[in-house]
Amino acid sequence: MAGLVDHRGRPIDTGTLRGERAGPSVTGVRSIWPTSHLHNLTPKRIASILREAEVPGDGASERYVELAEIMEERDLHYLGVMQTRRRQVAQIGVRIEPASDNVQDIADADLVREFFSRDPIEDELFDLLDAISKGYSVAEIIWDMSERQWRPARIDWRQPRWFDFDRDSGTQLMRRDDSGGWVELEPYKFIVHISKAKSGLALRGGLARAAAWAWLFKNYTIKDWMRFAEAYGQPLRIGKFGPGAKDADKQVLYKAVANIASDAAAIIPDDMSIEFISDTTVRGRSEIYRDLITYIDRQISIAVLGQTLTTDAGDSGSYALGQVHNLVRRDIERSDARQLAATLRRDLVIPIVALNHGVRKDYPKVIIERDEPTDTKMLAETLDKLVPLGLRVRSTEVRAKLGLEEPDADDEVLSGPTAPVATPPLPGIATRRRDALLSLANAKAQTPDRLEQALDAIDAQDWDALASPMIQPILDQARGDPEGLMGDIASLYPELDTNAVQQQLAQILFAADTWERIRHQADDDNA
Repeated sequence: MAGLVDHRGRPIDTGTLRGERAGPSVTGVRSIWPTSHLHNLTPKRIASILREAEVPGDGASERYVELAEIMEERDLHYLGVMQTRRRQVAQIGVRIEPASDNVQDIADADLVREFFSRDPIEDELFDLLDAISKGYSVAEIIWDMSERQWRPARIDWRQPRWFDFDRDSGTQLMRRDDSGGWVELEPYKFIVHISKAKSGLALRGGLARAAAWAWLFKNYTIKDWMRFAEAYGQPLRIGKFGPGAKDADKQVLYKAVANIASDAAAIIPDDMSIEFISDTTVRGRSEIYRDLITYIDRQISIAVLGQTLTTDAGDSGSYALGQVHNLVRRDIERSDARQLAATLRRDLVIPIVALNHGVRKDYPKVIIERDEPTDTKMLAETLDKLVPLGLRVRSTEVRAKLGLEEPDADDEVLSGPTAPVATPPLPGIATRRRDALLSLANAKAQTPDRLEQALDAIDAQDWDALASPMIQPILDQARGDPEGLMGDIASLYPELDTNAVQQQLAQILFAADTWERIRHQADDDNA
């Protein structure tokens, strides 16, 4: 594809992307079976292996990466802490974010996101994180072009002993070709993840190199402990026979003494005996092996996880100390995650976008980070205090903090208790009296004389006398502070005696409504 170059400026030849370039072969140079079998590892041989791997080029690191694999297979503690560190990052998940809000950038992110939503992605990331142990890890991208698009079907992890760094710089990884020579990795074809436990060459940055000596000494200690347990793990058995014992009787006694440890039973003549002699100091002498192995395991835990409290049960500890150790472990996790995210963006995300959509000014971002736990109680209390004060908060942001999705229109949703419907305040006395009198005026204009007299009797009530019990307390209080009372008149209403006025208004409204109905009935009859 014209115009495409990788991060090193090399042009992309799409012909090299088809098929496998570093796959295994039964009879070729890339056999899955190791070419050298590491047995009887001694300090001299370990030193030789590490020395060979100090200078890259021409497969000098082959025995070193085999040693790193053997260390995981033969040491359960080293295997456990190494798996913990790798799986801790592989299980976080990959989040793809567009380079911007541009429609084109969003389409690029959607294209890449499809690949990272596959089920095998966690195992593929776990394989790439093998670089933590060996310093580097290589996976080959198997491209699928069946739908006329460049899409990775999978990424296959390759044996690290099939690769080595160039001799000149020690930074560019080379692969072994079918003829046994060394060639550069084809651009857009391989994912190369480098993990550094320390600064310097990537080949010397794996944790296996740092842990190799501790692993060897631990193996020697375990072997010595096993010999010690075999010799002193059981009490010394002594068989005693009398002076007249025959050779056949002696043979019976010897077999009984030799086999009693495994059989836990024996038959001997009456004149013979077996005595068990236990040395109480043996157990104390065996503690030296346990202490040494415990010390080595703790050092390996520190090297791999940065702490020991989450892997080794000590004699004492505290929750606060555990939190500090876990924070150290989280720092290592974040560092591993950022390194892996940078590798995936460079060797996988950019090729996917570039091969399908062309060269971009910027490419989707790869984010691998653990969401910090949200203190829901503190969040609820904060919102309860600040929102009434005018703080504007997006509901989508709050849902994201709580890990909740926006419900659809037809979803059944939870809700709090229904707030009581506020009863609108009753109109003021003056308003109600005015409305009532207007209704009376309209009614009297068209009612018979007999009803008119009744309305006049109601209208003739002494309103001042009726309103006096309600208004007089306000007038009495106004003598002290008439200006200050103006803003408090409404608040005084619940304390006022309004029974007489309310009763009279009820009579007026009832009479007006009744007479209005009579009038309408009369109009209907005349019609």
